[in-house]
Amino acid sequence: MAAILCLLAAYTMVSPASAFELFGFTFFGKKEEEPQVEVPDPLPYTAELTVVDADEELQDTLKEASILVSQQDSPPSGEAGLIARAVSDFERLVGRLFIDGRYGGTIDIRLAGEGLEAALDSGDLPDTRPVPVTIMVKAGPVFRFGDVAIRKAGGGPLDFAGMNDPGRFGLVPGETAGSRKILRAENAIVEELKAEGYPLAEVVDREVIADHDTDTLDVTLTVDPGREATFGTVMVEGTDRTDPAFVAEYAVIPTGSRYDPEALKKAEKRLNDLGIFSSVRIVEGESLGPNGSLPITIQVSERKRHVIGVGANWSSSEGFGVEGYWRRRNLFGRGELLSIEGSVGRIGNESVIDMEYALRAAFEKPGAFGPMTDFTASIGAKQEHPDAYLSRSISADAFIRHQFNEQVTGRAGAEVYYADEEDVFGKHNYFLVGIPADIRYDSRDDILNPTKGINASLFGEPAYDVRNSDGMFFLRGDFSAYKALDEAKRFVLAGRVAAGSIIGPELPDIPASRRYFLGGGGTIRGYAYRNVGPRLNGEVTGGRSFFLTSGEIRFKVTETIGAVGFVDAGNAFAAVYPDFSENLRVGIGAGLRYFTPVGPLRLDVAVPLDPGKDDPSFAVYVGLSQAF
Repeated sequence: MAAILCLLAAYTMVSPASAFELFGFTFFGKKEEEPQVEVPDPLPYTAELTVVDADEELQDTLKEASILVSQQDSPPSGEAGLIARAVSDFERLVGRLFIDGRYGGTIDIRLAGEGLEAALDSGDLPDTRPVPVTIMVKAGPVFRFGDVAIRKAGGGPLDFAGMNDPGRFGLVPGETAGSRKILRAENAIVEELKAEGYPLAEVVDREVIADHDTDTLDVTLTVDPGREATFGTVMVEGTDRTDPAFVAEYAVIPTGSRYDPEALKKAEKRLNDLGIFSSVRIVEGESLGPNGSLPITIQVSERKRHVIGVGANWSSSEGFGVEGYWRRRNLFGRGELLSIEGSVGRIGNESVIDMEYALRAAFEKPGAFGPMTDFTASIGAKQEHPDAYLSRSISADAFIRHQFNEQVTGRAGAEVYYADEEDVFGKHNYFLVGIPADIRYDSRDDILNPTKGINASLFGEPAYDVRNSDGMFFLRGDFSAYKALDEAKRFVLAGRVAAGSIIGPELPDIPASRRYFLGGGGTIRGYAYRNVGPRLNGEVTGGRSFFLTSGEIRFKVTETIGAVGFVDAGNAFAAVYPDFSENLRVGIGAGLRYFTPVGPLRLDVAVPLDPGKDDPSFAVYVGLSQAF
């Protein structure tokens, strides 16, 4: 059995010691208890709610809305407290009837037999304890929209296509006249006007007339669009270490262009993605300047600059592993990030000399060549020792990354890679110089738990082995798609196809660490890690090409628990291109998901249908986020 467990915790170096809590469990330290607030002079009562002229669904909804019913076990403070709770309950129940389109209903709340209005006047209740509270609701008829209209403040029609059509905003004569529909229509009208470049648009008057003879509701909304605006001066507040000019530039708010709320949403996301701010808020001016420009203020709060993290993992086939990192955010005040990362693996399964080690230092410079283009560089050393090979390598790379739009990102750079390796072909040294590049399209709605969208990438790298005078070209593509089968997104289909090829010399002339191996949690679940591919003398050599496909059906059992059924299939091949005359290895299985605020916690159990040498009878995988 192969099982992997991982726990990662990150702290700033200046954080005080405290309890550590994960998913509701306190692992060390003392959990702070919620302070108990004592209510002076608690007045016990019993509440009974009766609803007539309503279906079972509305009855249940009204009972859920009633705080007199739901908070019986939490007595209010004295008679004044109970009367105040009853007044609040009256308002809540009226509002809930309005949501259902019932404007002719009646609500009678009695405290110890005394009407609510009389209790308000006297401020006193009979001495019966606990106080009997009765709530009688007559829901009344369902009202439907009658005459509906949208008008411009000062008279005249709104000069925008479709804005004078109430049906476009859900106000349709003859349909149920729920109060939420009216509020949603108002919000939709304002949002559409803002999208047209009118940031100060507002609904200045709402005229609602209920006709109890015909059970209809006439609605007239009066809208003031205000003036068309452009983006004005961008100010930055809250910076300490960060250069305010960098924040304004990186936000990419187009000063002088027509106002567009989408540009502000994108700016907020870009600034949050920098990782140097704990909060980002973009505040629009309350009025326009003489030239019709709207001033914008970006309010930020900086995160602590030093971060350390530690982690641990265990596998019955790979042994123990530990990892850690140190990060320095905002190195020079313009979003830079310096990271030093290290890990040790296969502890307990190998001698100290043969364990796996990795050390890497990386630098990131956002907005290095304009706000949409970043620079990254790294240098690292690694010893890899899976069952198929032993590799000791040193690498360095530098990339320029450009964001073409919200979905498309491209990257190109240079790499040097030196490796001293031993595998089934013997001992070899390699010294590669390459020009890697990739492009990615990502329209997923959630990176950790997508329910719709596409994630596709294409990678290519021409490289030359200076030591052995061999040229080679690495090529890899990956495509994943997601689709929810219902409106609540409880059932989701997920599919993935990936393939790769190494064009160039024979297998022994390609570094083993750069060949294609399949098997394990990231590829074909159920098979041993990196144990699927062509073999020589029974040992896996890795391939010059591979093909992989996966399919999952994901469904939520509750809001926090989900289940998954999956099939993975693929193989690596000695040929330059996938050889489909060879059988694909297939793994099937099922899993559970526990949905947390930081993503789904994943537990998968997989069985290999065609296990080979060193493959387990089944495998267990634990991780954070979906498998792909």
